Amino acid sequence: MATQSAPLFDATVHAERWIADYCARSTGADVLCKDADPAWSAMFAELATVASDDLGHARERVQRHAVDIGTGFRIADEPDERPWPVSPVPLLIEAGEWAAIERGVIQRATLMETVIADLYGEGKLVADGHIPAALVTGSPFFLRPMVGLDPPGGRHLDFIAIDLGRGPTGEWRVLADHLRAPAGAGYALENRLAVSRTLGGLQARLNVQRHAPFFAAFRAGIAAMCKRTDPRIGLLTPGRFNPSYPEQAHLARYLGLLLVEGADLAALEDKVYVRTIGGLKRIDALWRRLDPRLLDPLAFDTHSQIGVPGLIDAYAAGNVVLSNAPGSAVLEAPAFSAFLPQLARSLLGEELALPNIATWWCGQDGARAQVEANFDRLLIGPAFHAAPLGLASGPTAGADITGGDRARLLADMAHRPQDYVGQEMVQLSTMPVVVGDALVPRPFTLRVFAARGGDGEWIVLPGGFARIGEHPDPRAAVMGEGIWSADVCVYGAEPVAPVSLLTAPDSLHVRRNPGTLPSRVADNFYWLGRYLERGEALLGAIRVMLGNSIDVDGGAVLSPNTVGKLVGLIVGAGSAPHPPSLRRADLTAFARSAMEDEHWQSILTLNRHAREIGEGSRDRLSADMVRLLEAPFPTHRGMLERAGSLQRRYAAIAGLSAEHMGRTAAWRFHDLGRRIERAMAMARAIRLFGMPGASPDDLSVLLDLADSQITYRQRYPTGIARVPVMDLVALDPGNPRSLAFSAERIAARLAELPVLSDDEMAEPQQAQATALQAIVATASAAELNAETLGDIERRLGAVSDALARRYFLQGAEPLRTSGLTLA
Repeated sequence: MATQSAPLFDATVHAERWIADYCARSTGADVLCKDADPAWSAMFAELATVASDDLGHARERVQRHAVDIGTGFRIADEPDERPWPVSPVPLLIEAGEWAAIERGVIQRATLMETVIADLYGEGKLVADGHIPAALVTGSPFFLRPMVGLDPPGGRHLDFIAIDLGRGPTGEWRVLADHLRAPAGAGYALENRLAVSRTLGGLQARLNVQRHAPFFAAFRAGIAAMCKRTDPRIGLLTPGRFNPSYPEQAHLARYLGLLLVEGADLAALEDKVYVRTIGGLKRIDALWRRLDPRLLDPLAFDTHSQIGVPGLIDAYAAGNVVLSNAPGSAVLEAPAFSAFLPQLARSLLGEELALPNIATWWCGQDGARAQVEANFDRLLIGPAFHAAPLGLASGPTAGADITGGDRARLLADMAHRPQDYVGQEMVQLSTMPVVVGDALVPRPFTLRVFAARGGDGEWIVLPGGFARIGEHPDPRAAVMGEGIWSADVCVYGAEPVAPVSLLTAPDSLHVRRNPGTLPSRVADNFYWLGRYLERGEALLGAIRVMLGNSIDVDGGAVLSPNTVGKLVGLIVGAGSAPHPPSLRRADLTAFARSAMEDEHWQSILTLNRHAREIGEGSRDRLSADMVRLLEAPFPTHRGMLERAGSLQRRYAAIAGLSAEHMGRTAAWRFHDLGRRIERAMAMARAIRLFGMPGASPDDLSVLLDLADSQITYRQRYPTGIARVPVMDLVALDPGNPRSLAFSAERIAARLAELPVLSDDEMAEPQQAQATALQAIVATASAAELNAETLGDIERRLGAVSDALARRYFLQGAEPLRTSGLTLA
């Protein structure tokens, strides 16, 4: 009997149906429906091959790729990062249309460079009346100390971002300029990675222009301004609490830049150095993402705690490049948009290829009268980004400001008109986005990036990224920051050469050193190891107490004396207050506090410390490691289930660090933290549970805490005895939980770290570790006593202190003065 096969899935037919259904619901201002470009059909056919008829699956898939890449962002005042929201539907722009955008961006960048150079140089534009003096001197972004300073390399701008809006008739206009710390290029790169992993055939179908040449040119452009032929370049970040820190970490890793904070740097004799475990290393250029007013407390804001004293002196001497130059953000103020069209005609002799949205600065009487007369048709906003007294928030549609709010705004505008601008209300085109399992139209804006290449000429990133509004309302003011992002693909008929910043397969350049390790990063990795090991040891004690001190009937399995010692161990670690008694209910409450009371050094607190370090070290940790560190605290109902879940997480992290981290200096500090913390915990446990007179319960708990029960039973099947237990957990060099094993590893790791002197003599941390190893190696299990164990614990603390003094940052001290090396 013949069987009828199921009809084959036709991706092209399905794509055309999606487009037809979508265009039936959208307006005439949609980028997909306006021109019926066949490129959109090709893109949706590629999407259909991935998602079949399930668009929700496509959305989940691209979002999963974004999470795997490690893309995230932070909202101000929120403690945790959010995943970066990526749409599976990219914005498509044809190469001819993009060429016009590119010309306009380069023209605008050239104009802004000319204006900034004059404002901090001769000042002719103000003197000749092209720019009102109050617009410059009244701007919080104008930095007087920079007047008259020639930037190294001879230019103020190296990297800019411009927000564009596409109108209902297809024209592109500038909504905002970003010069201070242009963010988003990393997100554009991450969007491209996530979408290309989802729509792997799109490159071949549409000849999509690549991002790598842009980033390679930008890196070459910064290097070309440096004095040394092989410069060291850093990305200066405000730190992990900055909203775009994940993007900064990703860019630093992709471009091969050193991710540094202000505390990592020191300015000496008009040069800038990064403080590393191997001494001071010269740094030649900084791509800064730090507010320029916070860069140097000696030059700008004296209250800055994250800047580098003396940085501007080194900059003025031409010994460090700052990209972009401090003070360049003066043109970022919305008020300047009112003057750029006339400046283009005066300085360039041409109209702006990408026009601004119409802007009126209320600091001029005629413009203010125009704003007041057309109040309900305009967007009322701050002239210099910071909200003035009359505006409760950012730019607001004038028609939406009523009653007392309107009266207060008009009163403040009359009092301080220079703080306000009026701008036309922009209507935006829409593009398709997946909501649920359907395509819906949403308004979007486009952020475009331009940078200087090695020859000093401007190059524009082909695409950038789109931000998509949550609501259908096409007004840019209503859209705000958007809720989704989308990759932007510039496509054309010409094939695109495969270019990547990844090393070529036939490259002969080999290196085994990952590069400079700042002292702050070494400190973080060391304490990451200590926090993880401390949490694991505390969890072990809690599990032993829960599993062996309380059975289902409430009877004690361990003796009260042993349970009391376990309680003392946990209390001594500062993890929970002492319980009122050793009864079941009190011990359960005690265990819960030690697990999750954030006011004590509980498991929850230790996990938070480890997560914070992980968030600040994502440029050096794998995405899997960061995800494990950021995983939410388990919420299983039973305490033992919760403890078991945490134990498996600790084991996974330990496995990743042991088997997946390269044996770099960063790993050595991480391992040192683990070994020192483990040895300290074991010394305390042996003193509590292993001294003469210890009961069988005490010895059994000690074996549990050392994770050595199985090993002991295999060696000594006849029963438990104190001396064999002491030998196993304290002196056996083959037991990874023993004091002897940890002491040997501590000495080995310290011997592998760089030293400052060249006399081949041991430094203090190495000498102390060797002495500790000798004490443990020559000890006897039968004679090991509390005094010796106390001495071992003190020596471990001394090794830790010496390690910190030698390798970690000590306040404002640039580096230990002995053996100072400058490279």
